[in-house]
Amino acid sequence: MLFLFLVILIIGGLYNTVSAQDTTGTAGKTGPGGAAGVTGEPAGTEVPGYKMAVGIRFSTAPPTINNSISFKYFIDQTNAVEALASFGSRFGLGGLYERHQLIGATPAFTWYYGGGAYVGFESGRTWFGPTGVVGLDYKFPNAPVNLSLDWKPELDIVPSINFVPDAFGLSARFTFGH
Repeated sequence: MLFLFLVILIIGGLYNTVSAQDTTGTAGKTGPGGAAGVTGEPAGTEVPGYKMAVGIRFSTAPPTINNSISFKYFIDQTNAVEALASFGSRFGLGGLYERHQLIGATPAFTWYYGGGAYVGFESGRTWFGPTGVVGLDYKFPNAPVNLSLDWKPELDIVPSINFVPDAFGLSARFTFGH
């Protein structure tokens, strides 16, 4: 995990160096997530500075969707979908709809909430149910890196009713697009 975090920081530093050397005049243009008026949208509706992101989510062990690969895509300025593929003790797939809101005047820092569903498989058994999410999302302004911290409880409906509230996670993702 530490190795991956160091790789993300190094790539982010290289990206920052390339952006600083940009002579086309596009460096520093933030598009969505930038200052109000840059995108033609009213203040408070900007996404956190990226269109899509892919990375990893480290989580507590009990939920079906725990340590996983994460892909997030913004549908518009505040609405995103996230797909999760977990390869922990159970193989699991999950999907979330998320609504992002700015925290203060910092376009790169949002809080989000949403819900979705998951399915998991282990030793011939299947788990299925709804999940919710509440979290914080930060996009580093000068690097293609995003971090998020969230709480994602799950409610197993299959094979039996079981609420799993202790599902906290930290995601690190590479970001693309504006």
